Amino acid sequence: MALKPNEQDLLDRVQSGLGIGGTWEPSTSGATLDVQDPATGETIKSIADATVEDAVRALDAAVAAQDSWAATPSRERSNILRRAFDLLMERKEDFALLMSMEMGKPIAEARGEVNYGGEFLRWFSEEAVRVRGDYRDNPEGTGHMVVSHIPVGPTYFITPWNFPLAMATRKIAPALAAGCTVVIKPAALTPLTTIFFAQLLEEAGVPAGVVNVVATSKSSAQSSALLSDSRLRKLSFTGSTPVGVKLLEASAQNVLRTSMELGGNAPFVVFEDADLDRAVEGALLAKFRNIGQACTAANRVIVHESVADEFARRVGEKVAAMTIGRGAEEGNDIGALVDDKAVTNTARLVADAIETGATIVTGGETIDGPGNFFQPTVIDNLSPQSAIMREEIFGPVLGIIRFSTEDEAVEIANNTEYGLVSYVFTENIHRGHRMIEKLETGMMGLNTGIVSNAAAPFGGIKQSGIGREGGFEGIHEFLSTKYTLIPRT
Repeated sequence: MALKPNEQDLLDRVQSGLGIGGTWEPSTSGATLDVQDPATGETIKSIADATVEDAVRALDAAVAAQDSWAATPSRERSNILRRAFDLLMERKEDFALLMSMEMGKPIAEARGEVNYGGEFLRWFSEEAVRVRGDYRDNPEGTGHMVVSHIPVGPTYFITPWNFPLAMATRKIAPALAAGCTVVIKPAALTPLTTIFFAQLLEEAGVPAGVVNVVATSKSSAQSSALLSDSRLRKLSFTGSTPVGVKLLEASAQNVLRTSMELGGNAPFVVFEDADLDRAVEGALLAKFRNIGQACTAANRVIVHESVADEFARRVGEKVAAMTIGRGAEEGNDIGALVDDKAVTNTARLVADAIETGATIVTGGETIDGPGNFFQPTVIDNLSPQSAIMREEIFGPVLGIIRFSTEDEAVEIANNTEYGLVSYVFTENIHRGHRMIEKLETGMMGLNTGIVSNAAAPFGGIKQSGIGREGGFEGIHEFLSTKYTLIPRT
């Protein structure tokens, strides 16, 4: 499938090199990696494939720029981030189209991601000038205690493929606001949006060396080299729990500050008194946003037995009417999954659900032809033994399991090693408050299927990670607290 002229023009404006110290250059090995459109399987651009040596040079650049960036007045850092926000809003269509081409998400959702990702730039442009300290007498009256916050130092970011802009802005914006420099490794499947965003940051006034981009197909080797370098002071990773555990182990050697946003197995609980129209719409948002490829996606839809049949019918009708096609084309609800492995895994989970007693309400099949497509699917009567109850789906499959009592719903919801987000639909405010207390997750949506917001602390508990991104808490992930005692004279 030939690219449209506007698509080719956009791709031509994206740098193909590594962003190191203010220049864009090829890999020292000369190697490249191909970026494909998952809707067609065709290569849309080839970019430099960084070596370990390239990654170390990127860290060299970040270290060299750290002191001057930390000393830059917070108002100036704030203004740069605000300019970046304004530029991003001006170029919303470019960024949305680029994301759709390299990741597969529907163009309407990609526009939503630009808005969401941009809010981190705006929010942290405001937070940059609001970092507070403290000054008080010690209890003994013998001195003054000064508490200040200083930049952690050079940071290393590893971002996932599913939200290529928002995951970059959610990490880079607070780092820059706090006065930290950055080396970022975007996912090899979707590096173009991060590269294009780094170009925008240069235009907004970010100095050379403050943000460095090293895409690579050799993630493990690159990360090992940087995490073992004593000049690096922080790691922020978004991705799977098994990889996060390995990165935490490696980070321990240099006692790095870490932020980990890891896997999820989100329960979506619908009680018998729920507004079903609202619950259905919430489920569609929580499950099928980004084609189900989100750590916040509703993974286990836990519905009271008295309303489960009606809920399954309504959801099934909505899902059966969804349109499927290339994300970059207007009007499609479901785009391509990111690669063929994602299709295979989704098919495996559906087959396992059927084998363990579930029934298909709608969908359930792969789609022949070019691209990585899977039908949007609703499964009813999930067994507690099904793989879906334990594993992230990361595909357009909504699975329903039934319950009879509130305690049973809580038990099913908490029966997982993960604890990122939960969703609860009930018209009983007292029950809603009980769920806030009882559900073991870092976030919860009460009668809503979307919780993410730049002004809120995003993150989980248990195997879903440590640290928070966004909100007032977000900038402090990049600041060290320093206490000074001044004796009273």
